[in-house]
Amino acid sequence: MLNQINGDVIWSVVQGELKKGNKAATVNRYLATIRNLLRTARDEWQWLDHIPKIRLLTGEVERDRWLTKEEADRLIAVCPPHLAALVKFALATGCRAREILGLEWNRVDLNRQTAWINQTKNGTPRGVPLNAGAISVLQAQVGKHSRYCFTYAGESIRYNISNSAWHTALEKAGLEDFRFHDLRHTWASWHRQAGTSCDELKELGGWKTRSMVDRYAKFATEHLAKAANRIDHFGQDNVIELSRFGHVHQEKRA
Repeated sequence: MLNQINGDVIWSVVQGELKKGNKAATVNRYLATIRNLLRTARDEWQWLDHIPKIRLLTGEVERDRWLTKEEADRLIAVCPPHLAALVKFALATGCRAREILGLEWNRVDLNRQTAWINQTKNGTPRGVPLNAGAISVLQAQVGKHSRYCFTYAGESIRYNISNSAWHTALEKAGLEDFRFHDLRHTWASWHRQAGTSCDELKELGGWKTRSMVDRYAKFATEHLAKAANRIDHFGQDNVIELSRFGHVHQEKRA
């Protein structure tokens, strides 16, 4: 029962999951679900007056999985048409799976090249600028369904994308340890490599804080290129001969 969940119960859950061999990241997803349910029961449903404090485990390794352009092309080539459209749209916009599947035509303006997402992770609707790649994907979907942009066999796609078709495509493309959500990481990584600033990326991706975006800062090196290339044009005539300088200095002291 909800009122029976206390600190001891949470501790037993953590220990039980660790004994199964689960890593900190897996345990933390479980703990986060429990914490969210308890907070909802207290704050929204008012079923509880007090809930235990749930701290996530430390030592979680940040996931850093993204595709190269060649790998992305390889994946798209082996996807069935409906899945290829989802993959290409995710790579073009950085939208999450739920945002893509729930996208309706009344929230898309192809002329203004904008889509409005109302089913976001943080609950805040946001506008998504559509680049040429995203526009091309959507234009190919026009007329397939009266309400939803992305469909399969004439019906909206309401199930989990990570199904047998997804796993089959990954196997054919020779990709391992890759989730559909990693397409969002790929999109963000490509943007940073192309020179998009963290502030611009924060707005594009709909993140509320910079901390979620800063993980991609390591992919941007264009601002250091000028500094890195300075030694290419630094001739020997400009190099101070330190040994000679030291010898002359000693002679003057003598």
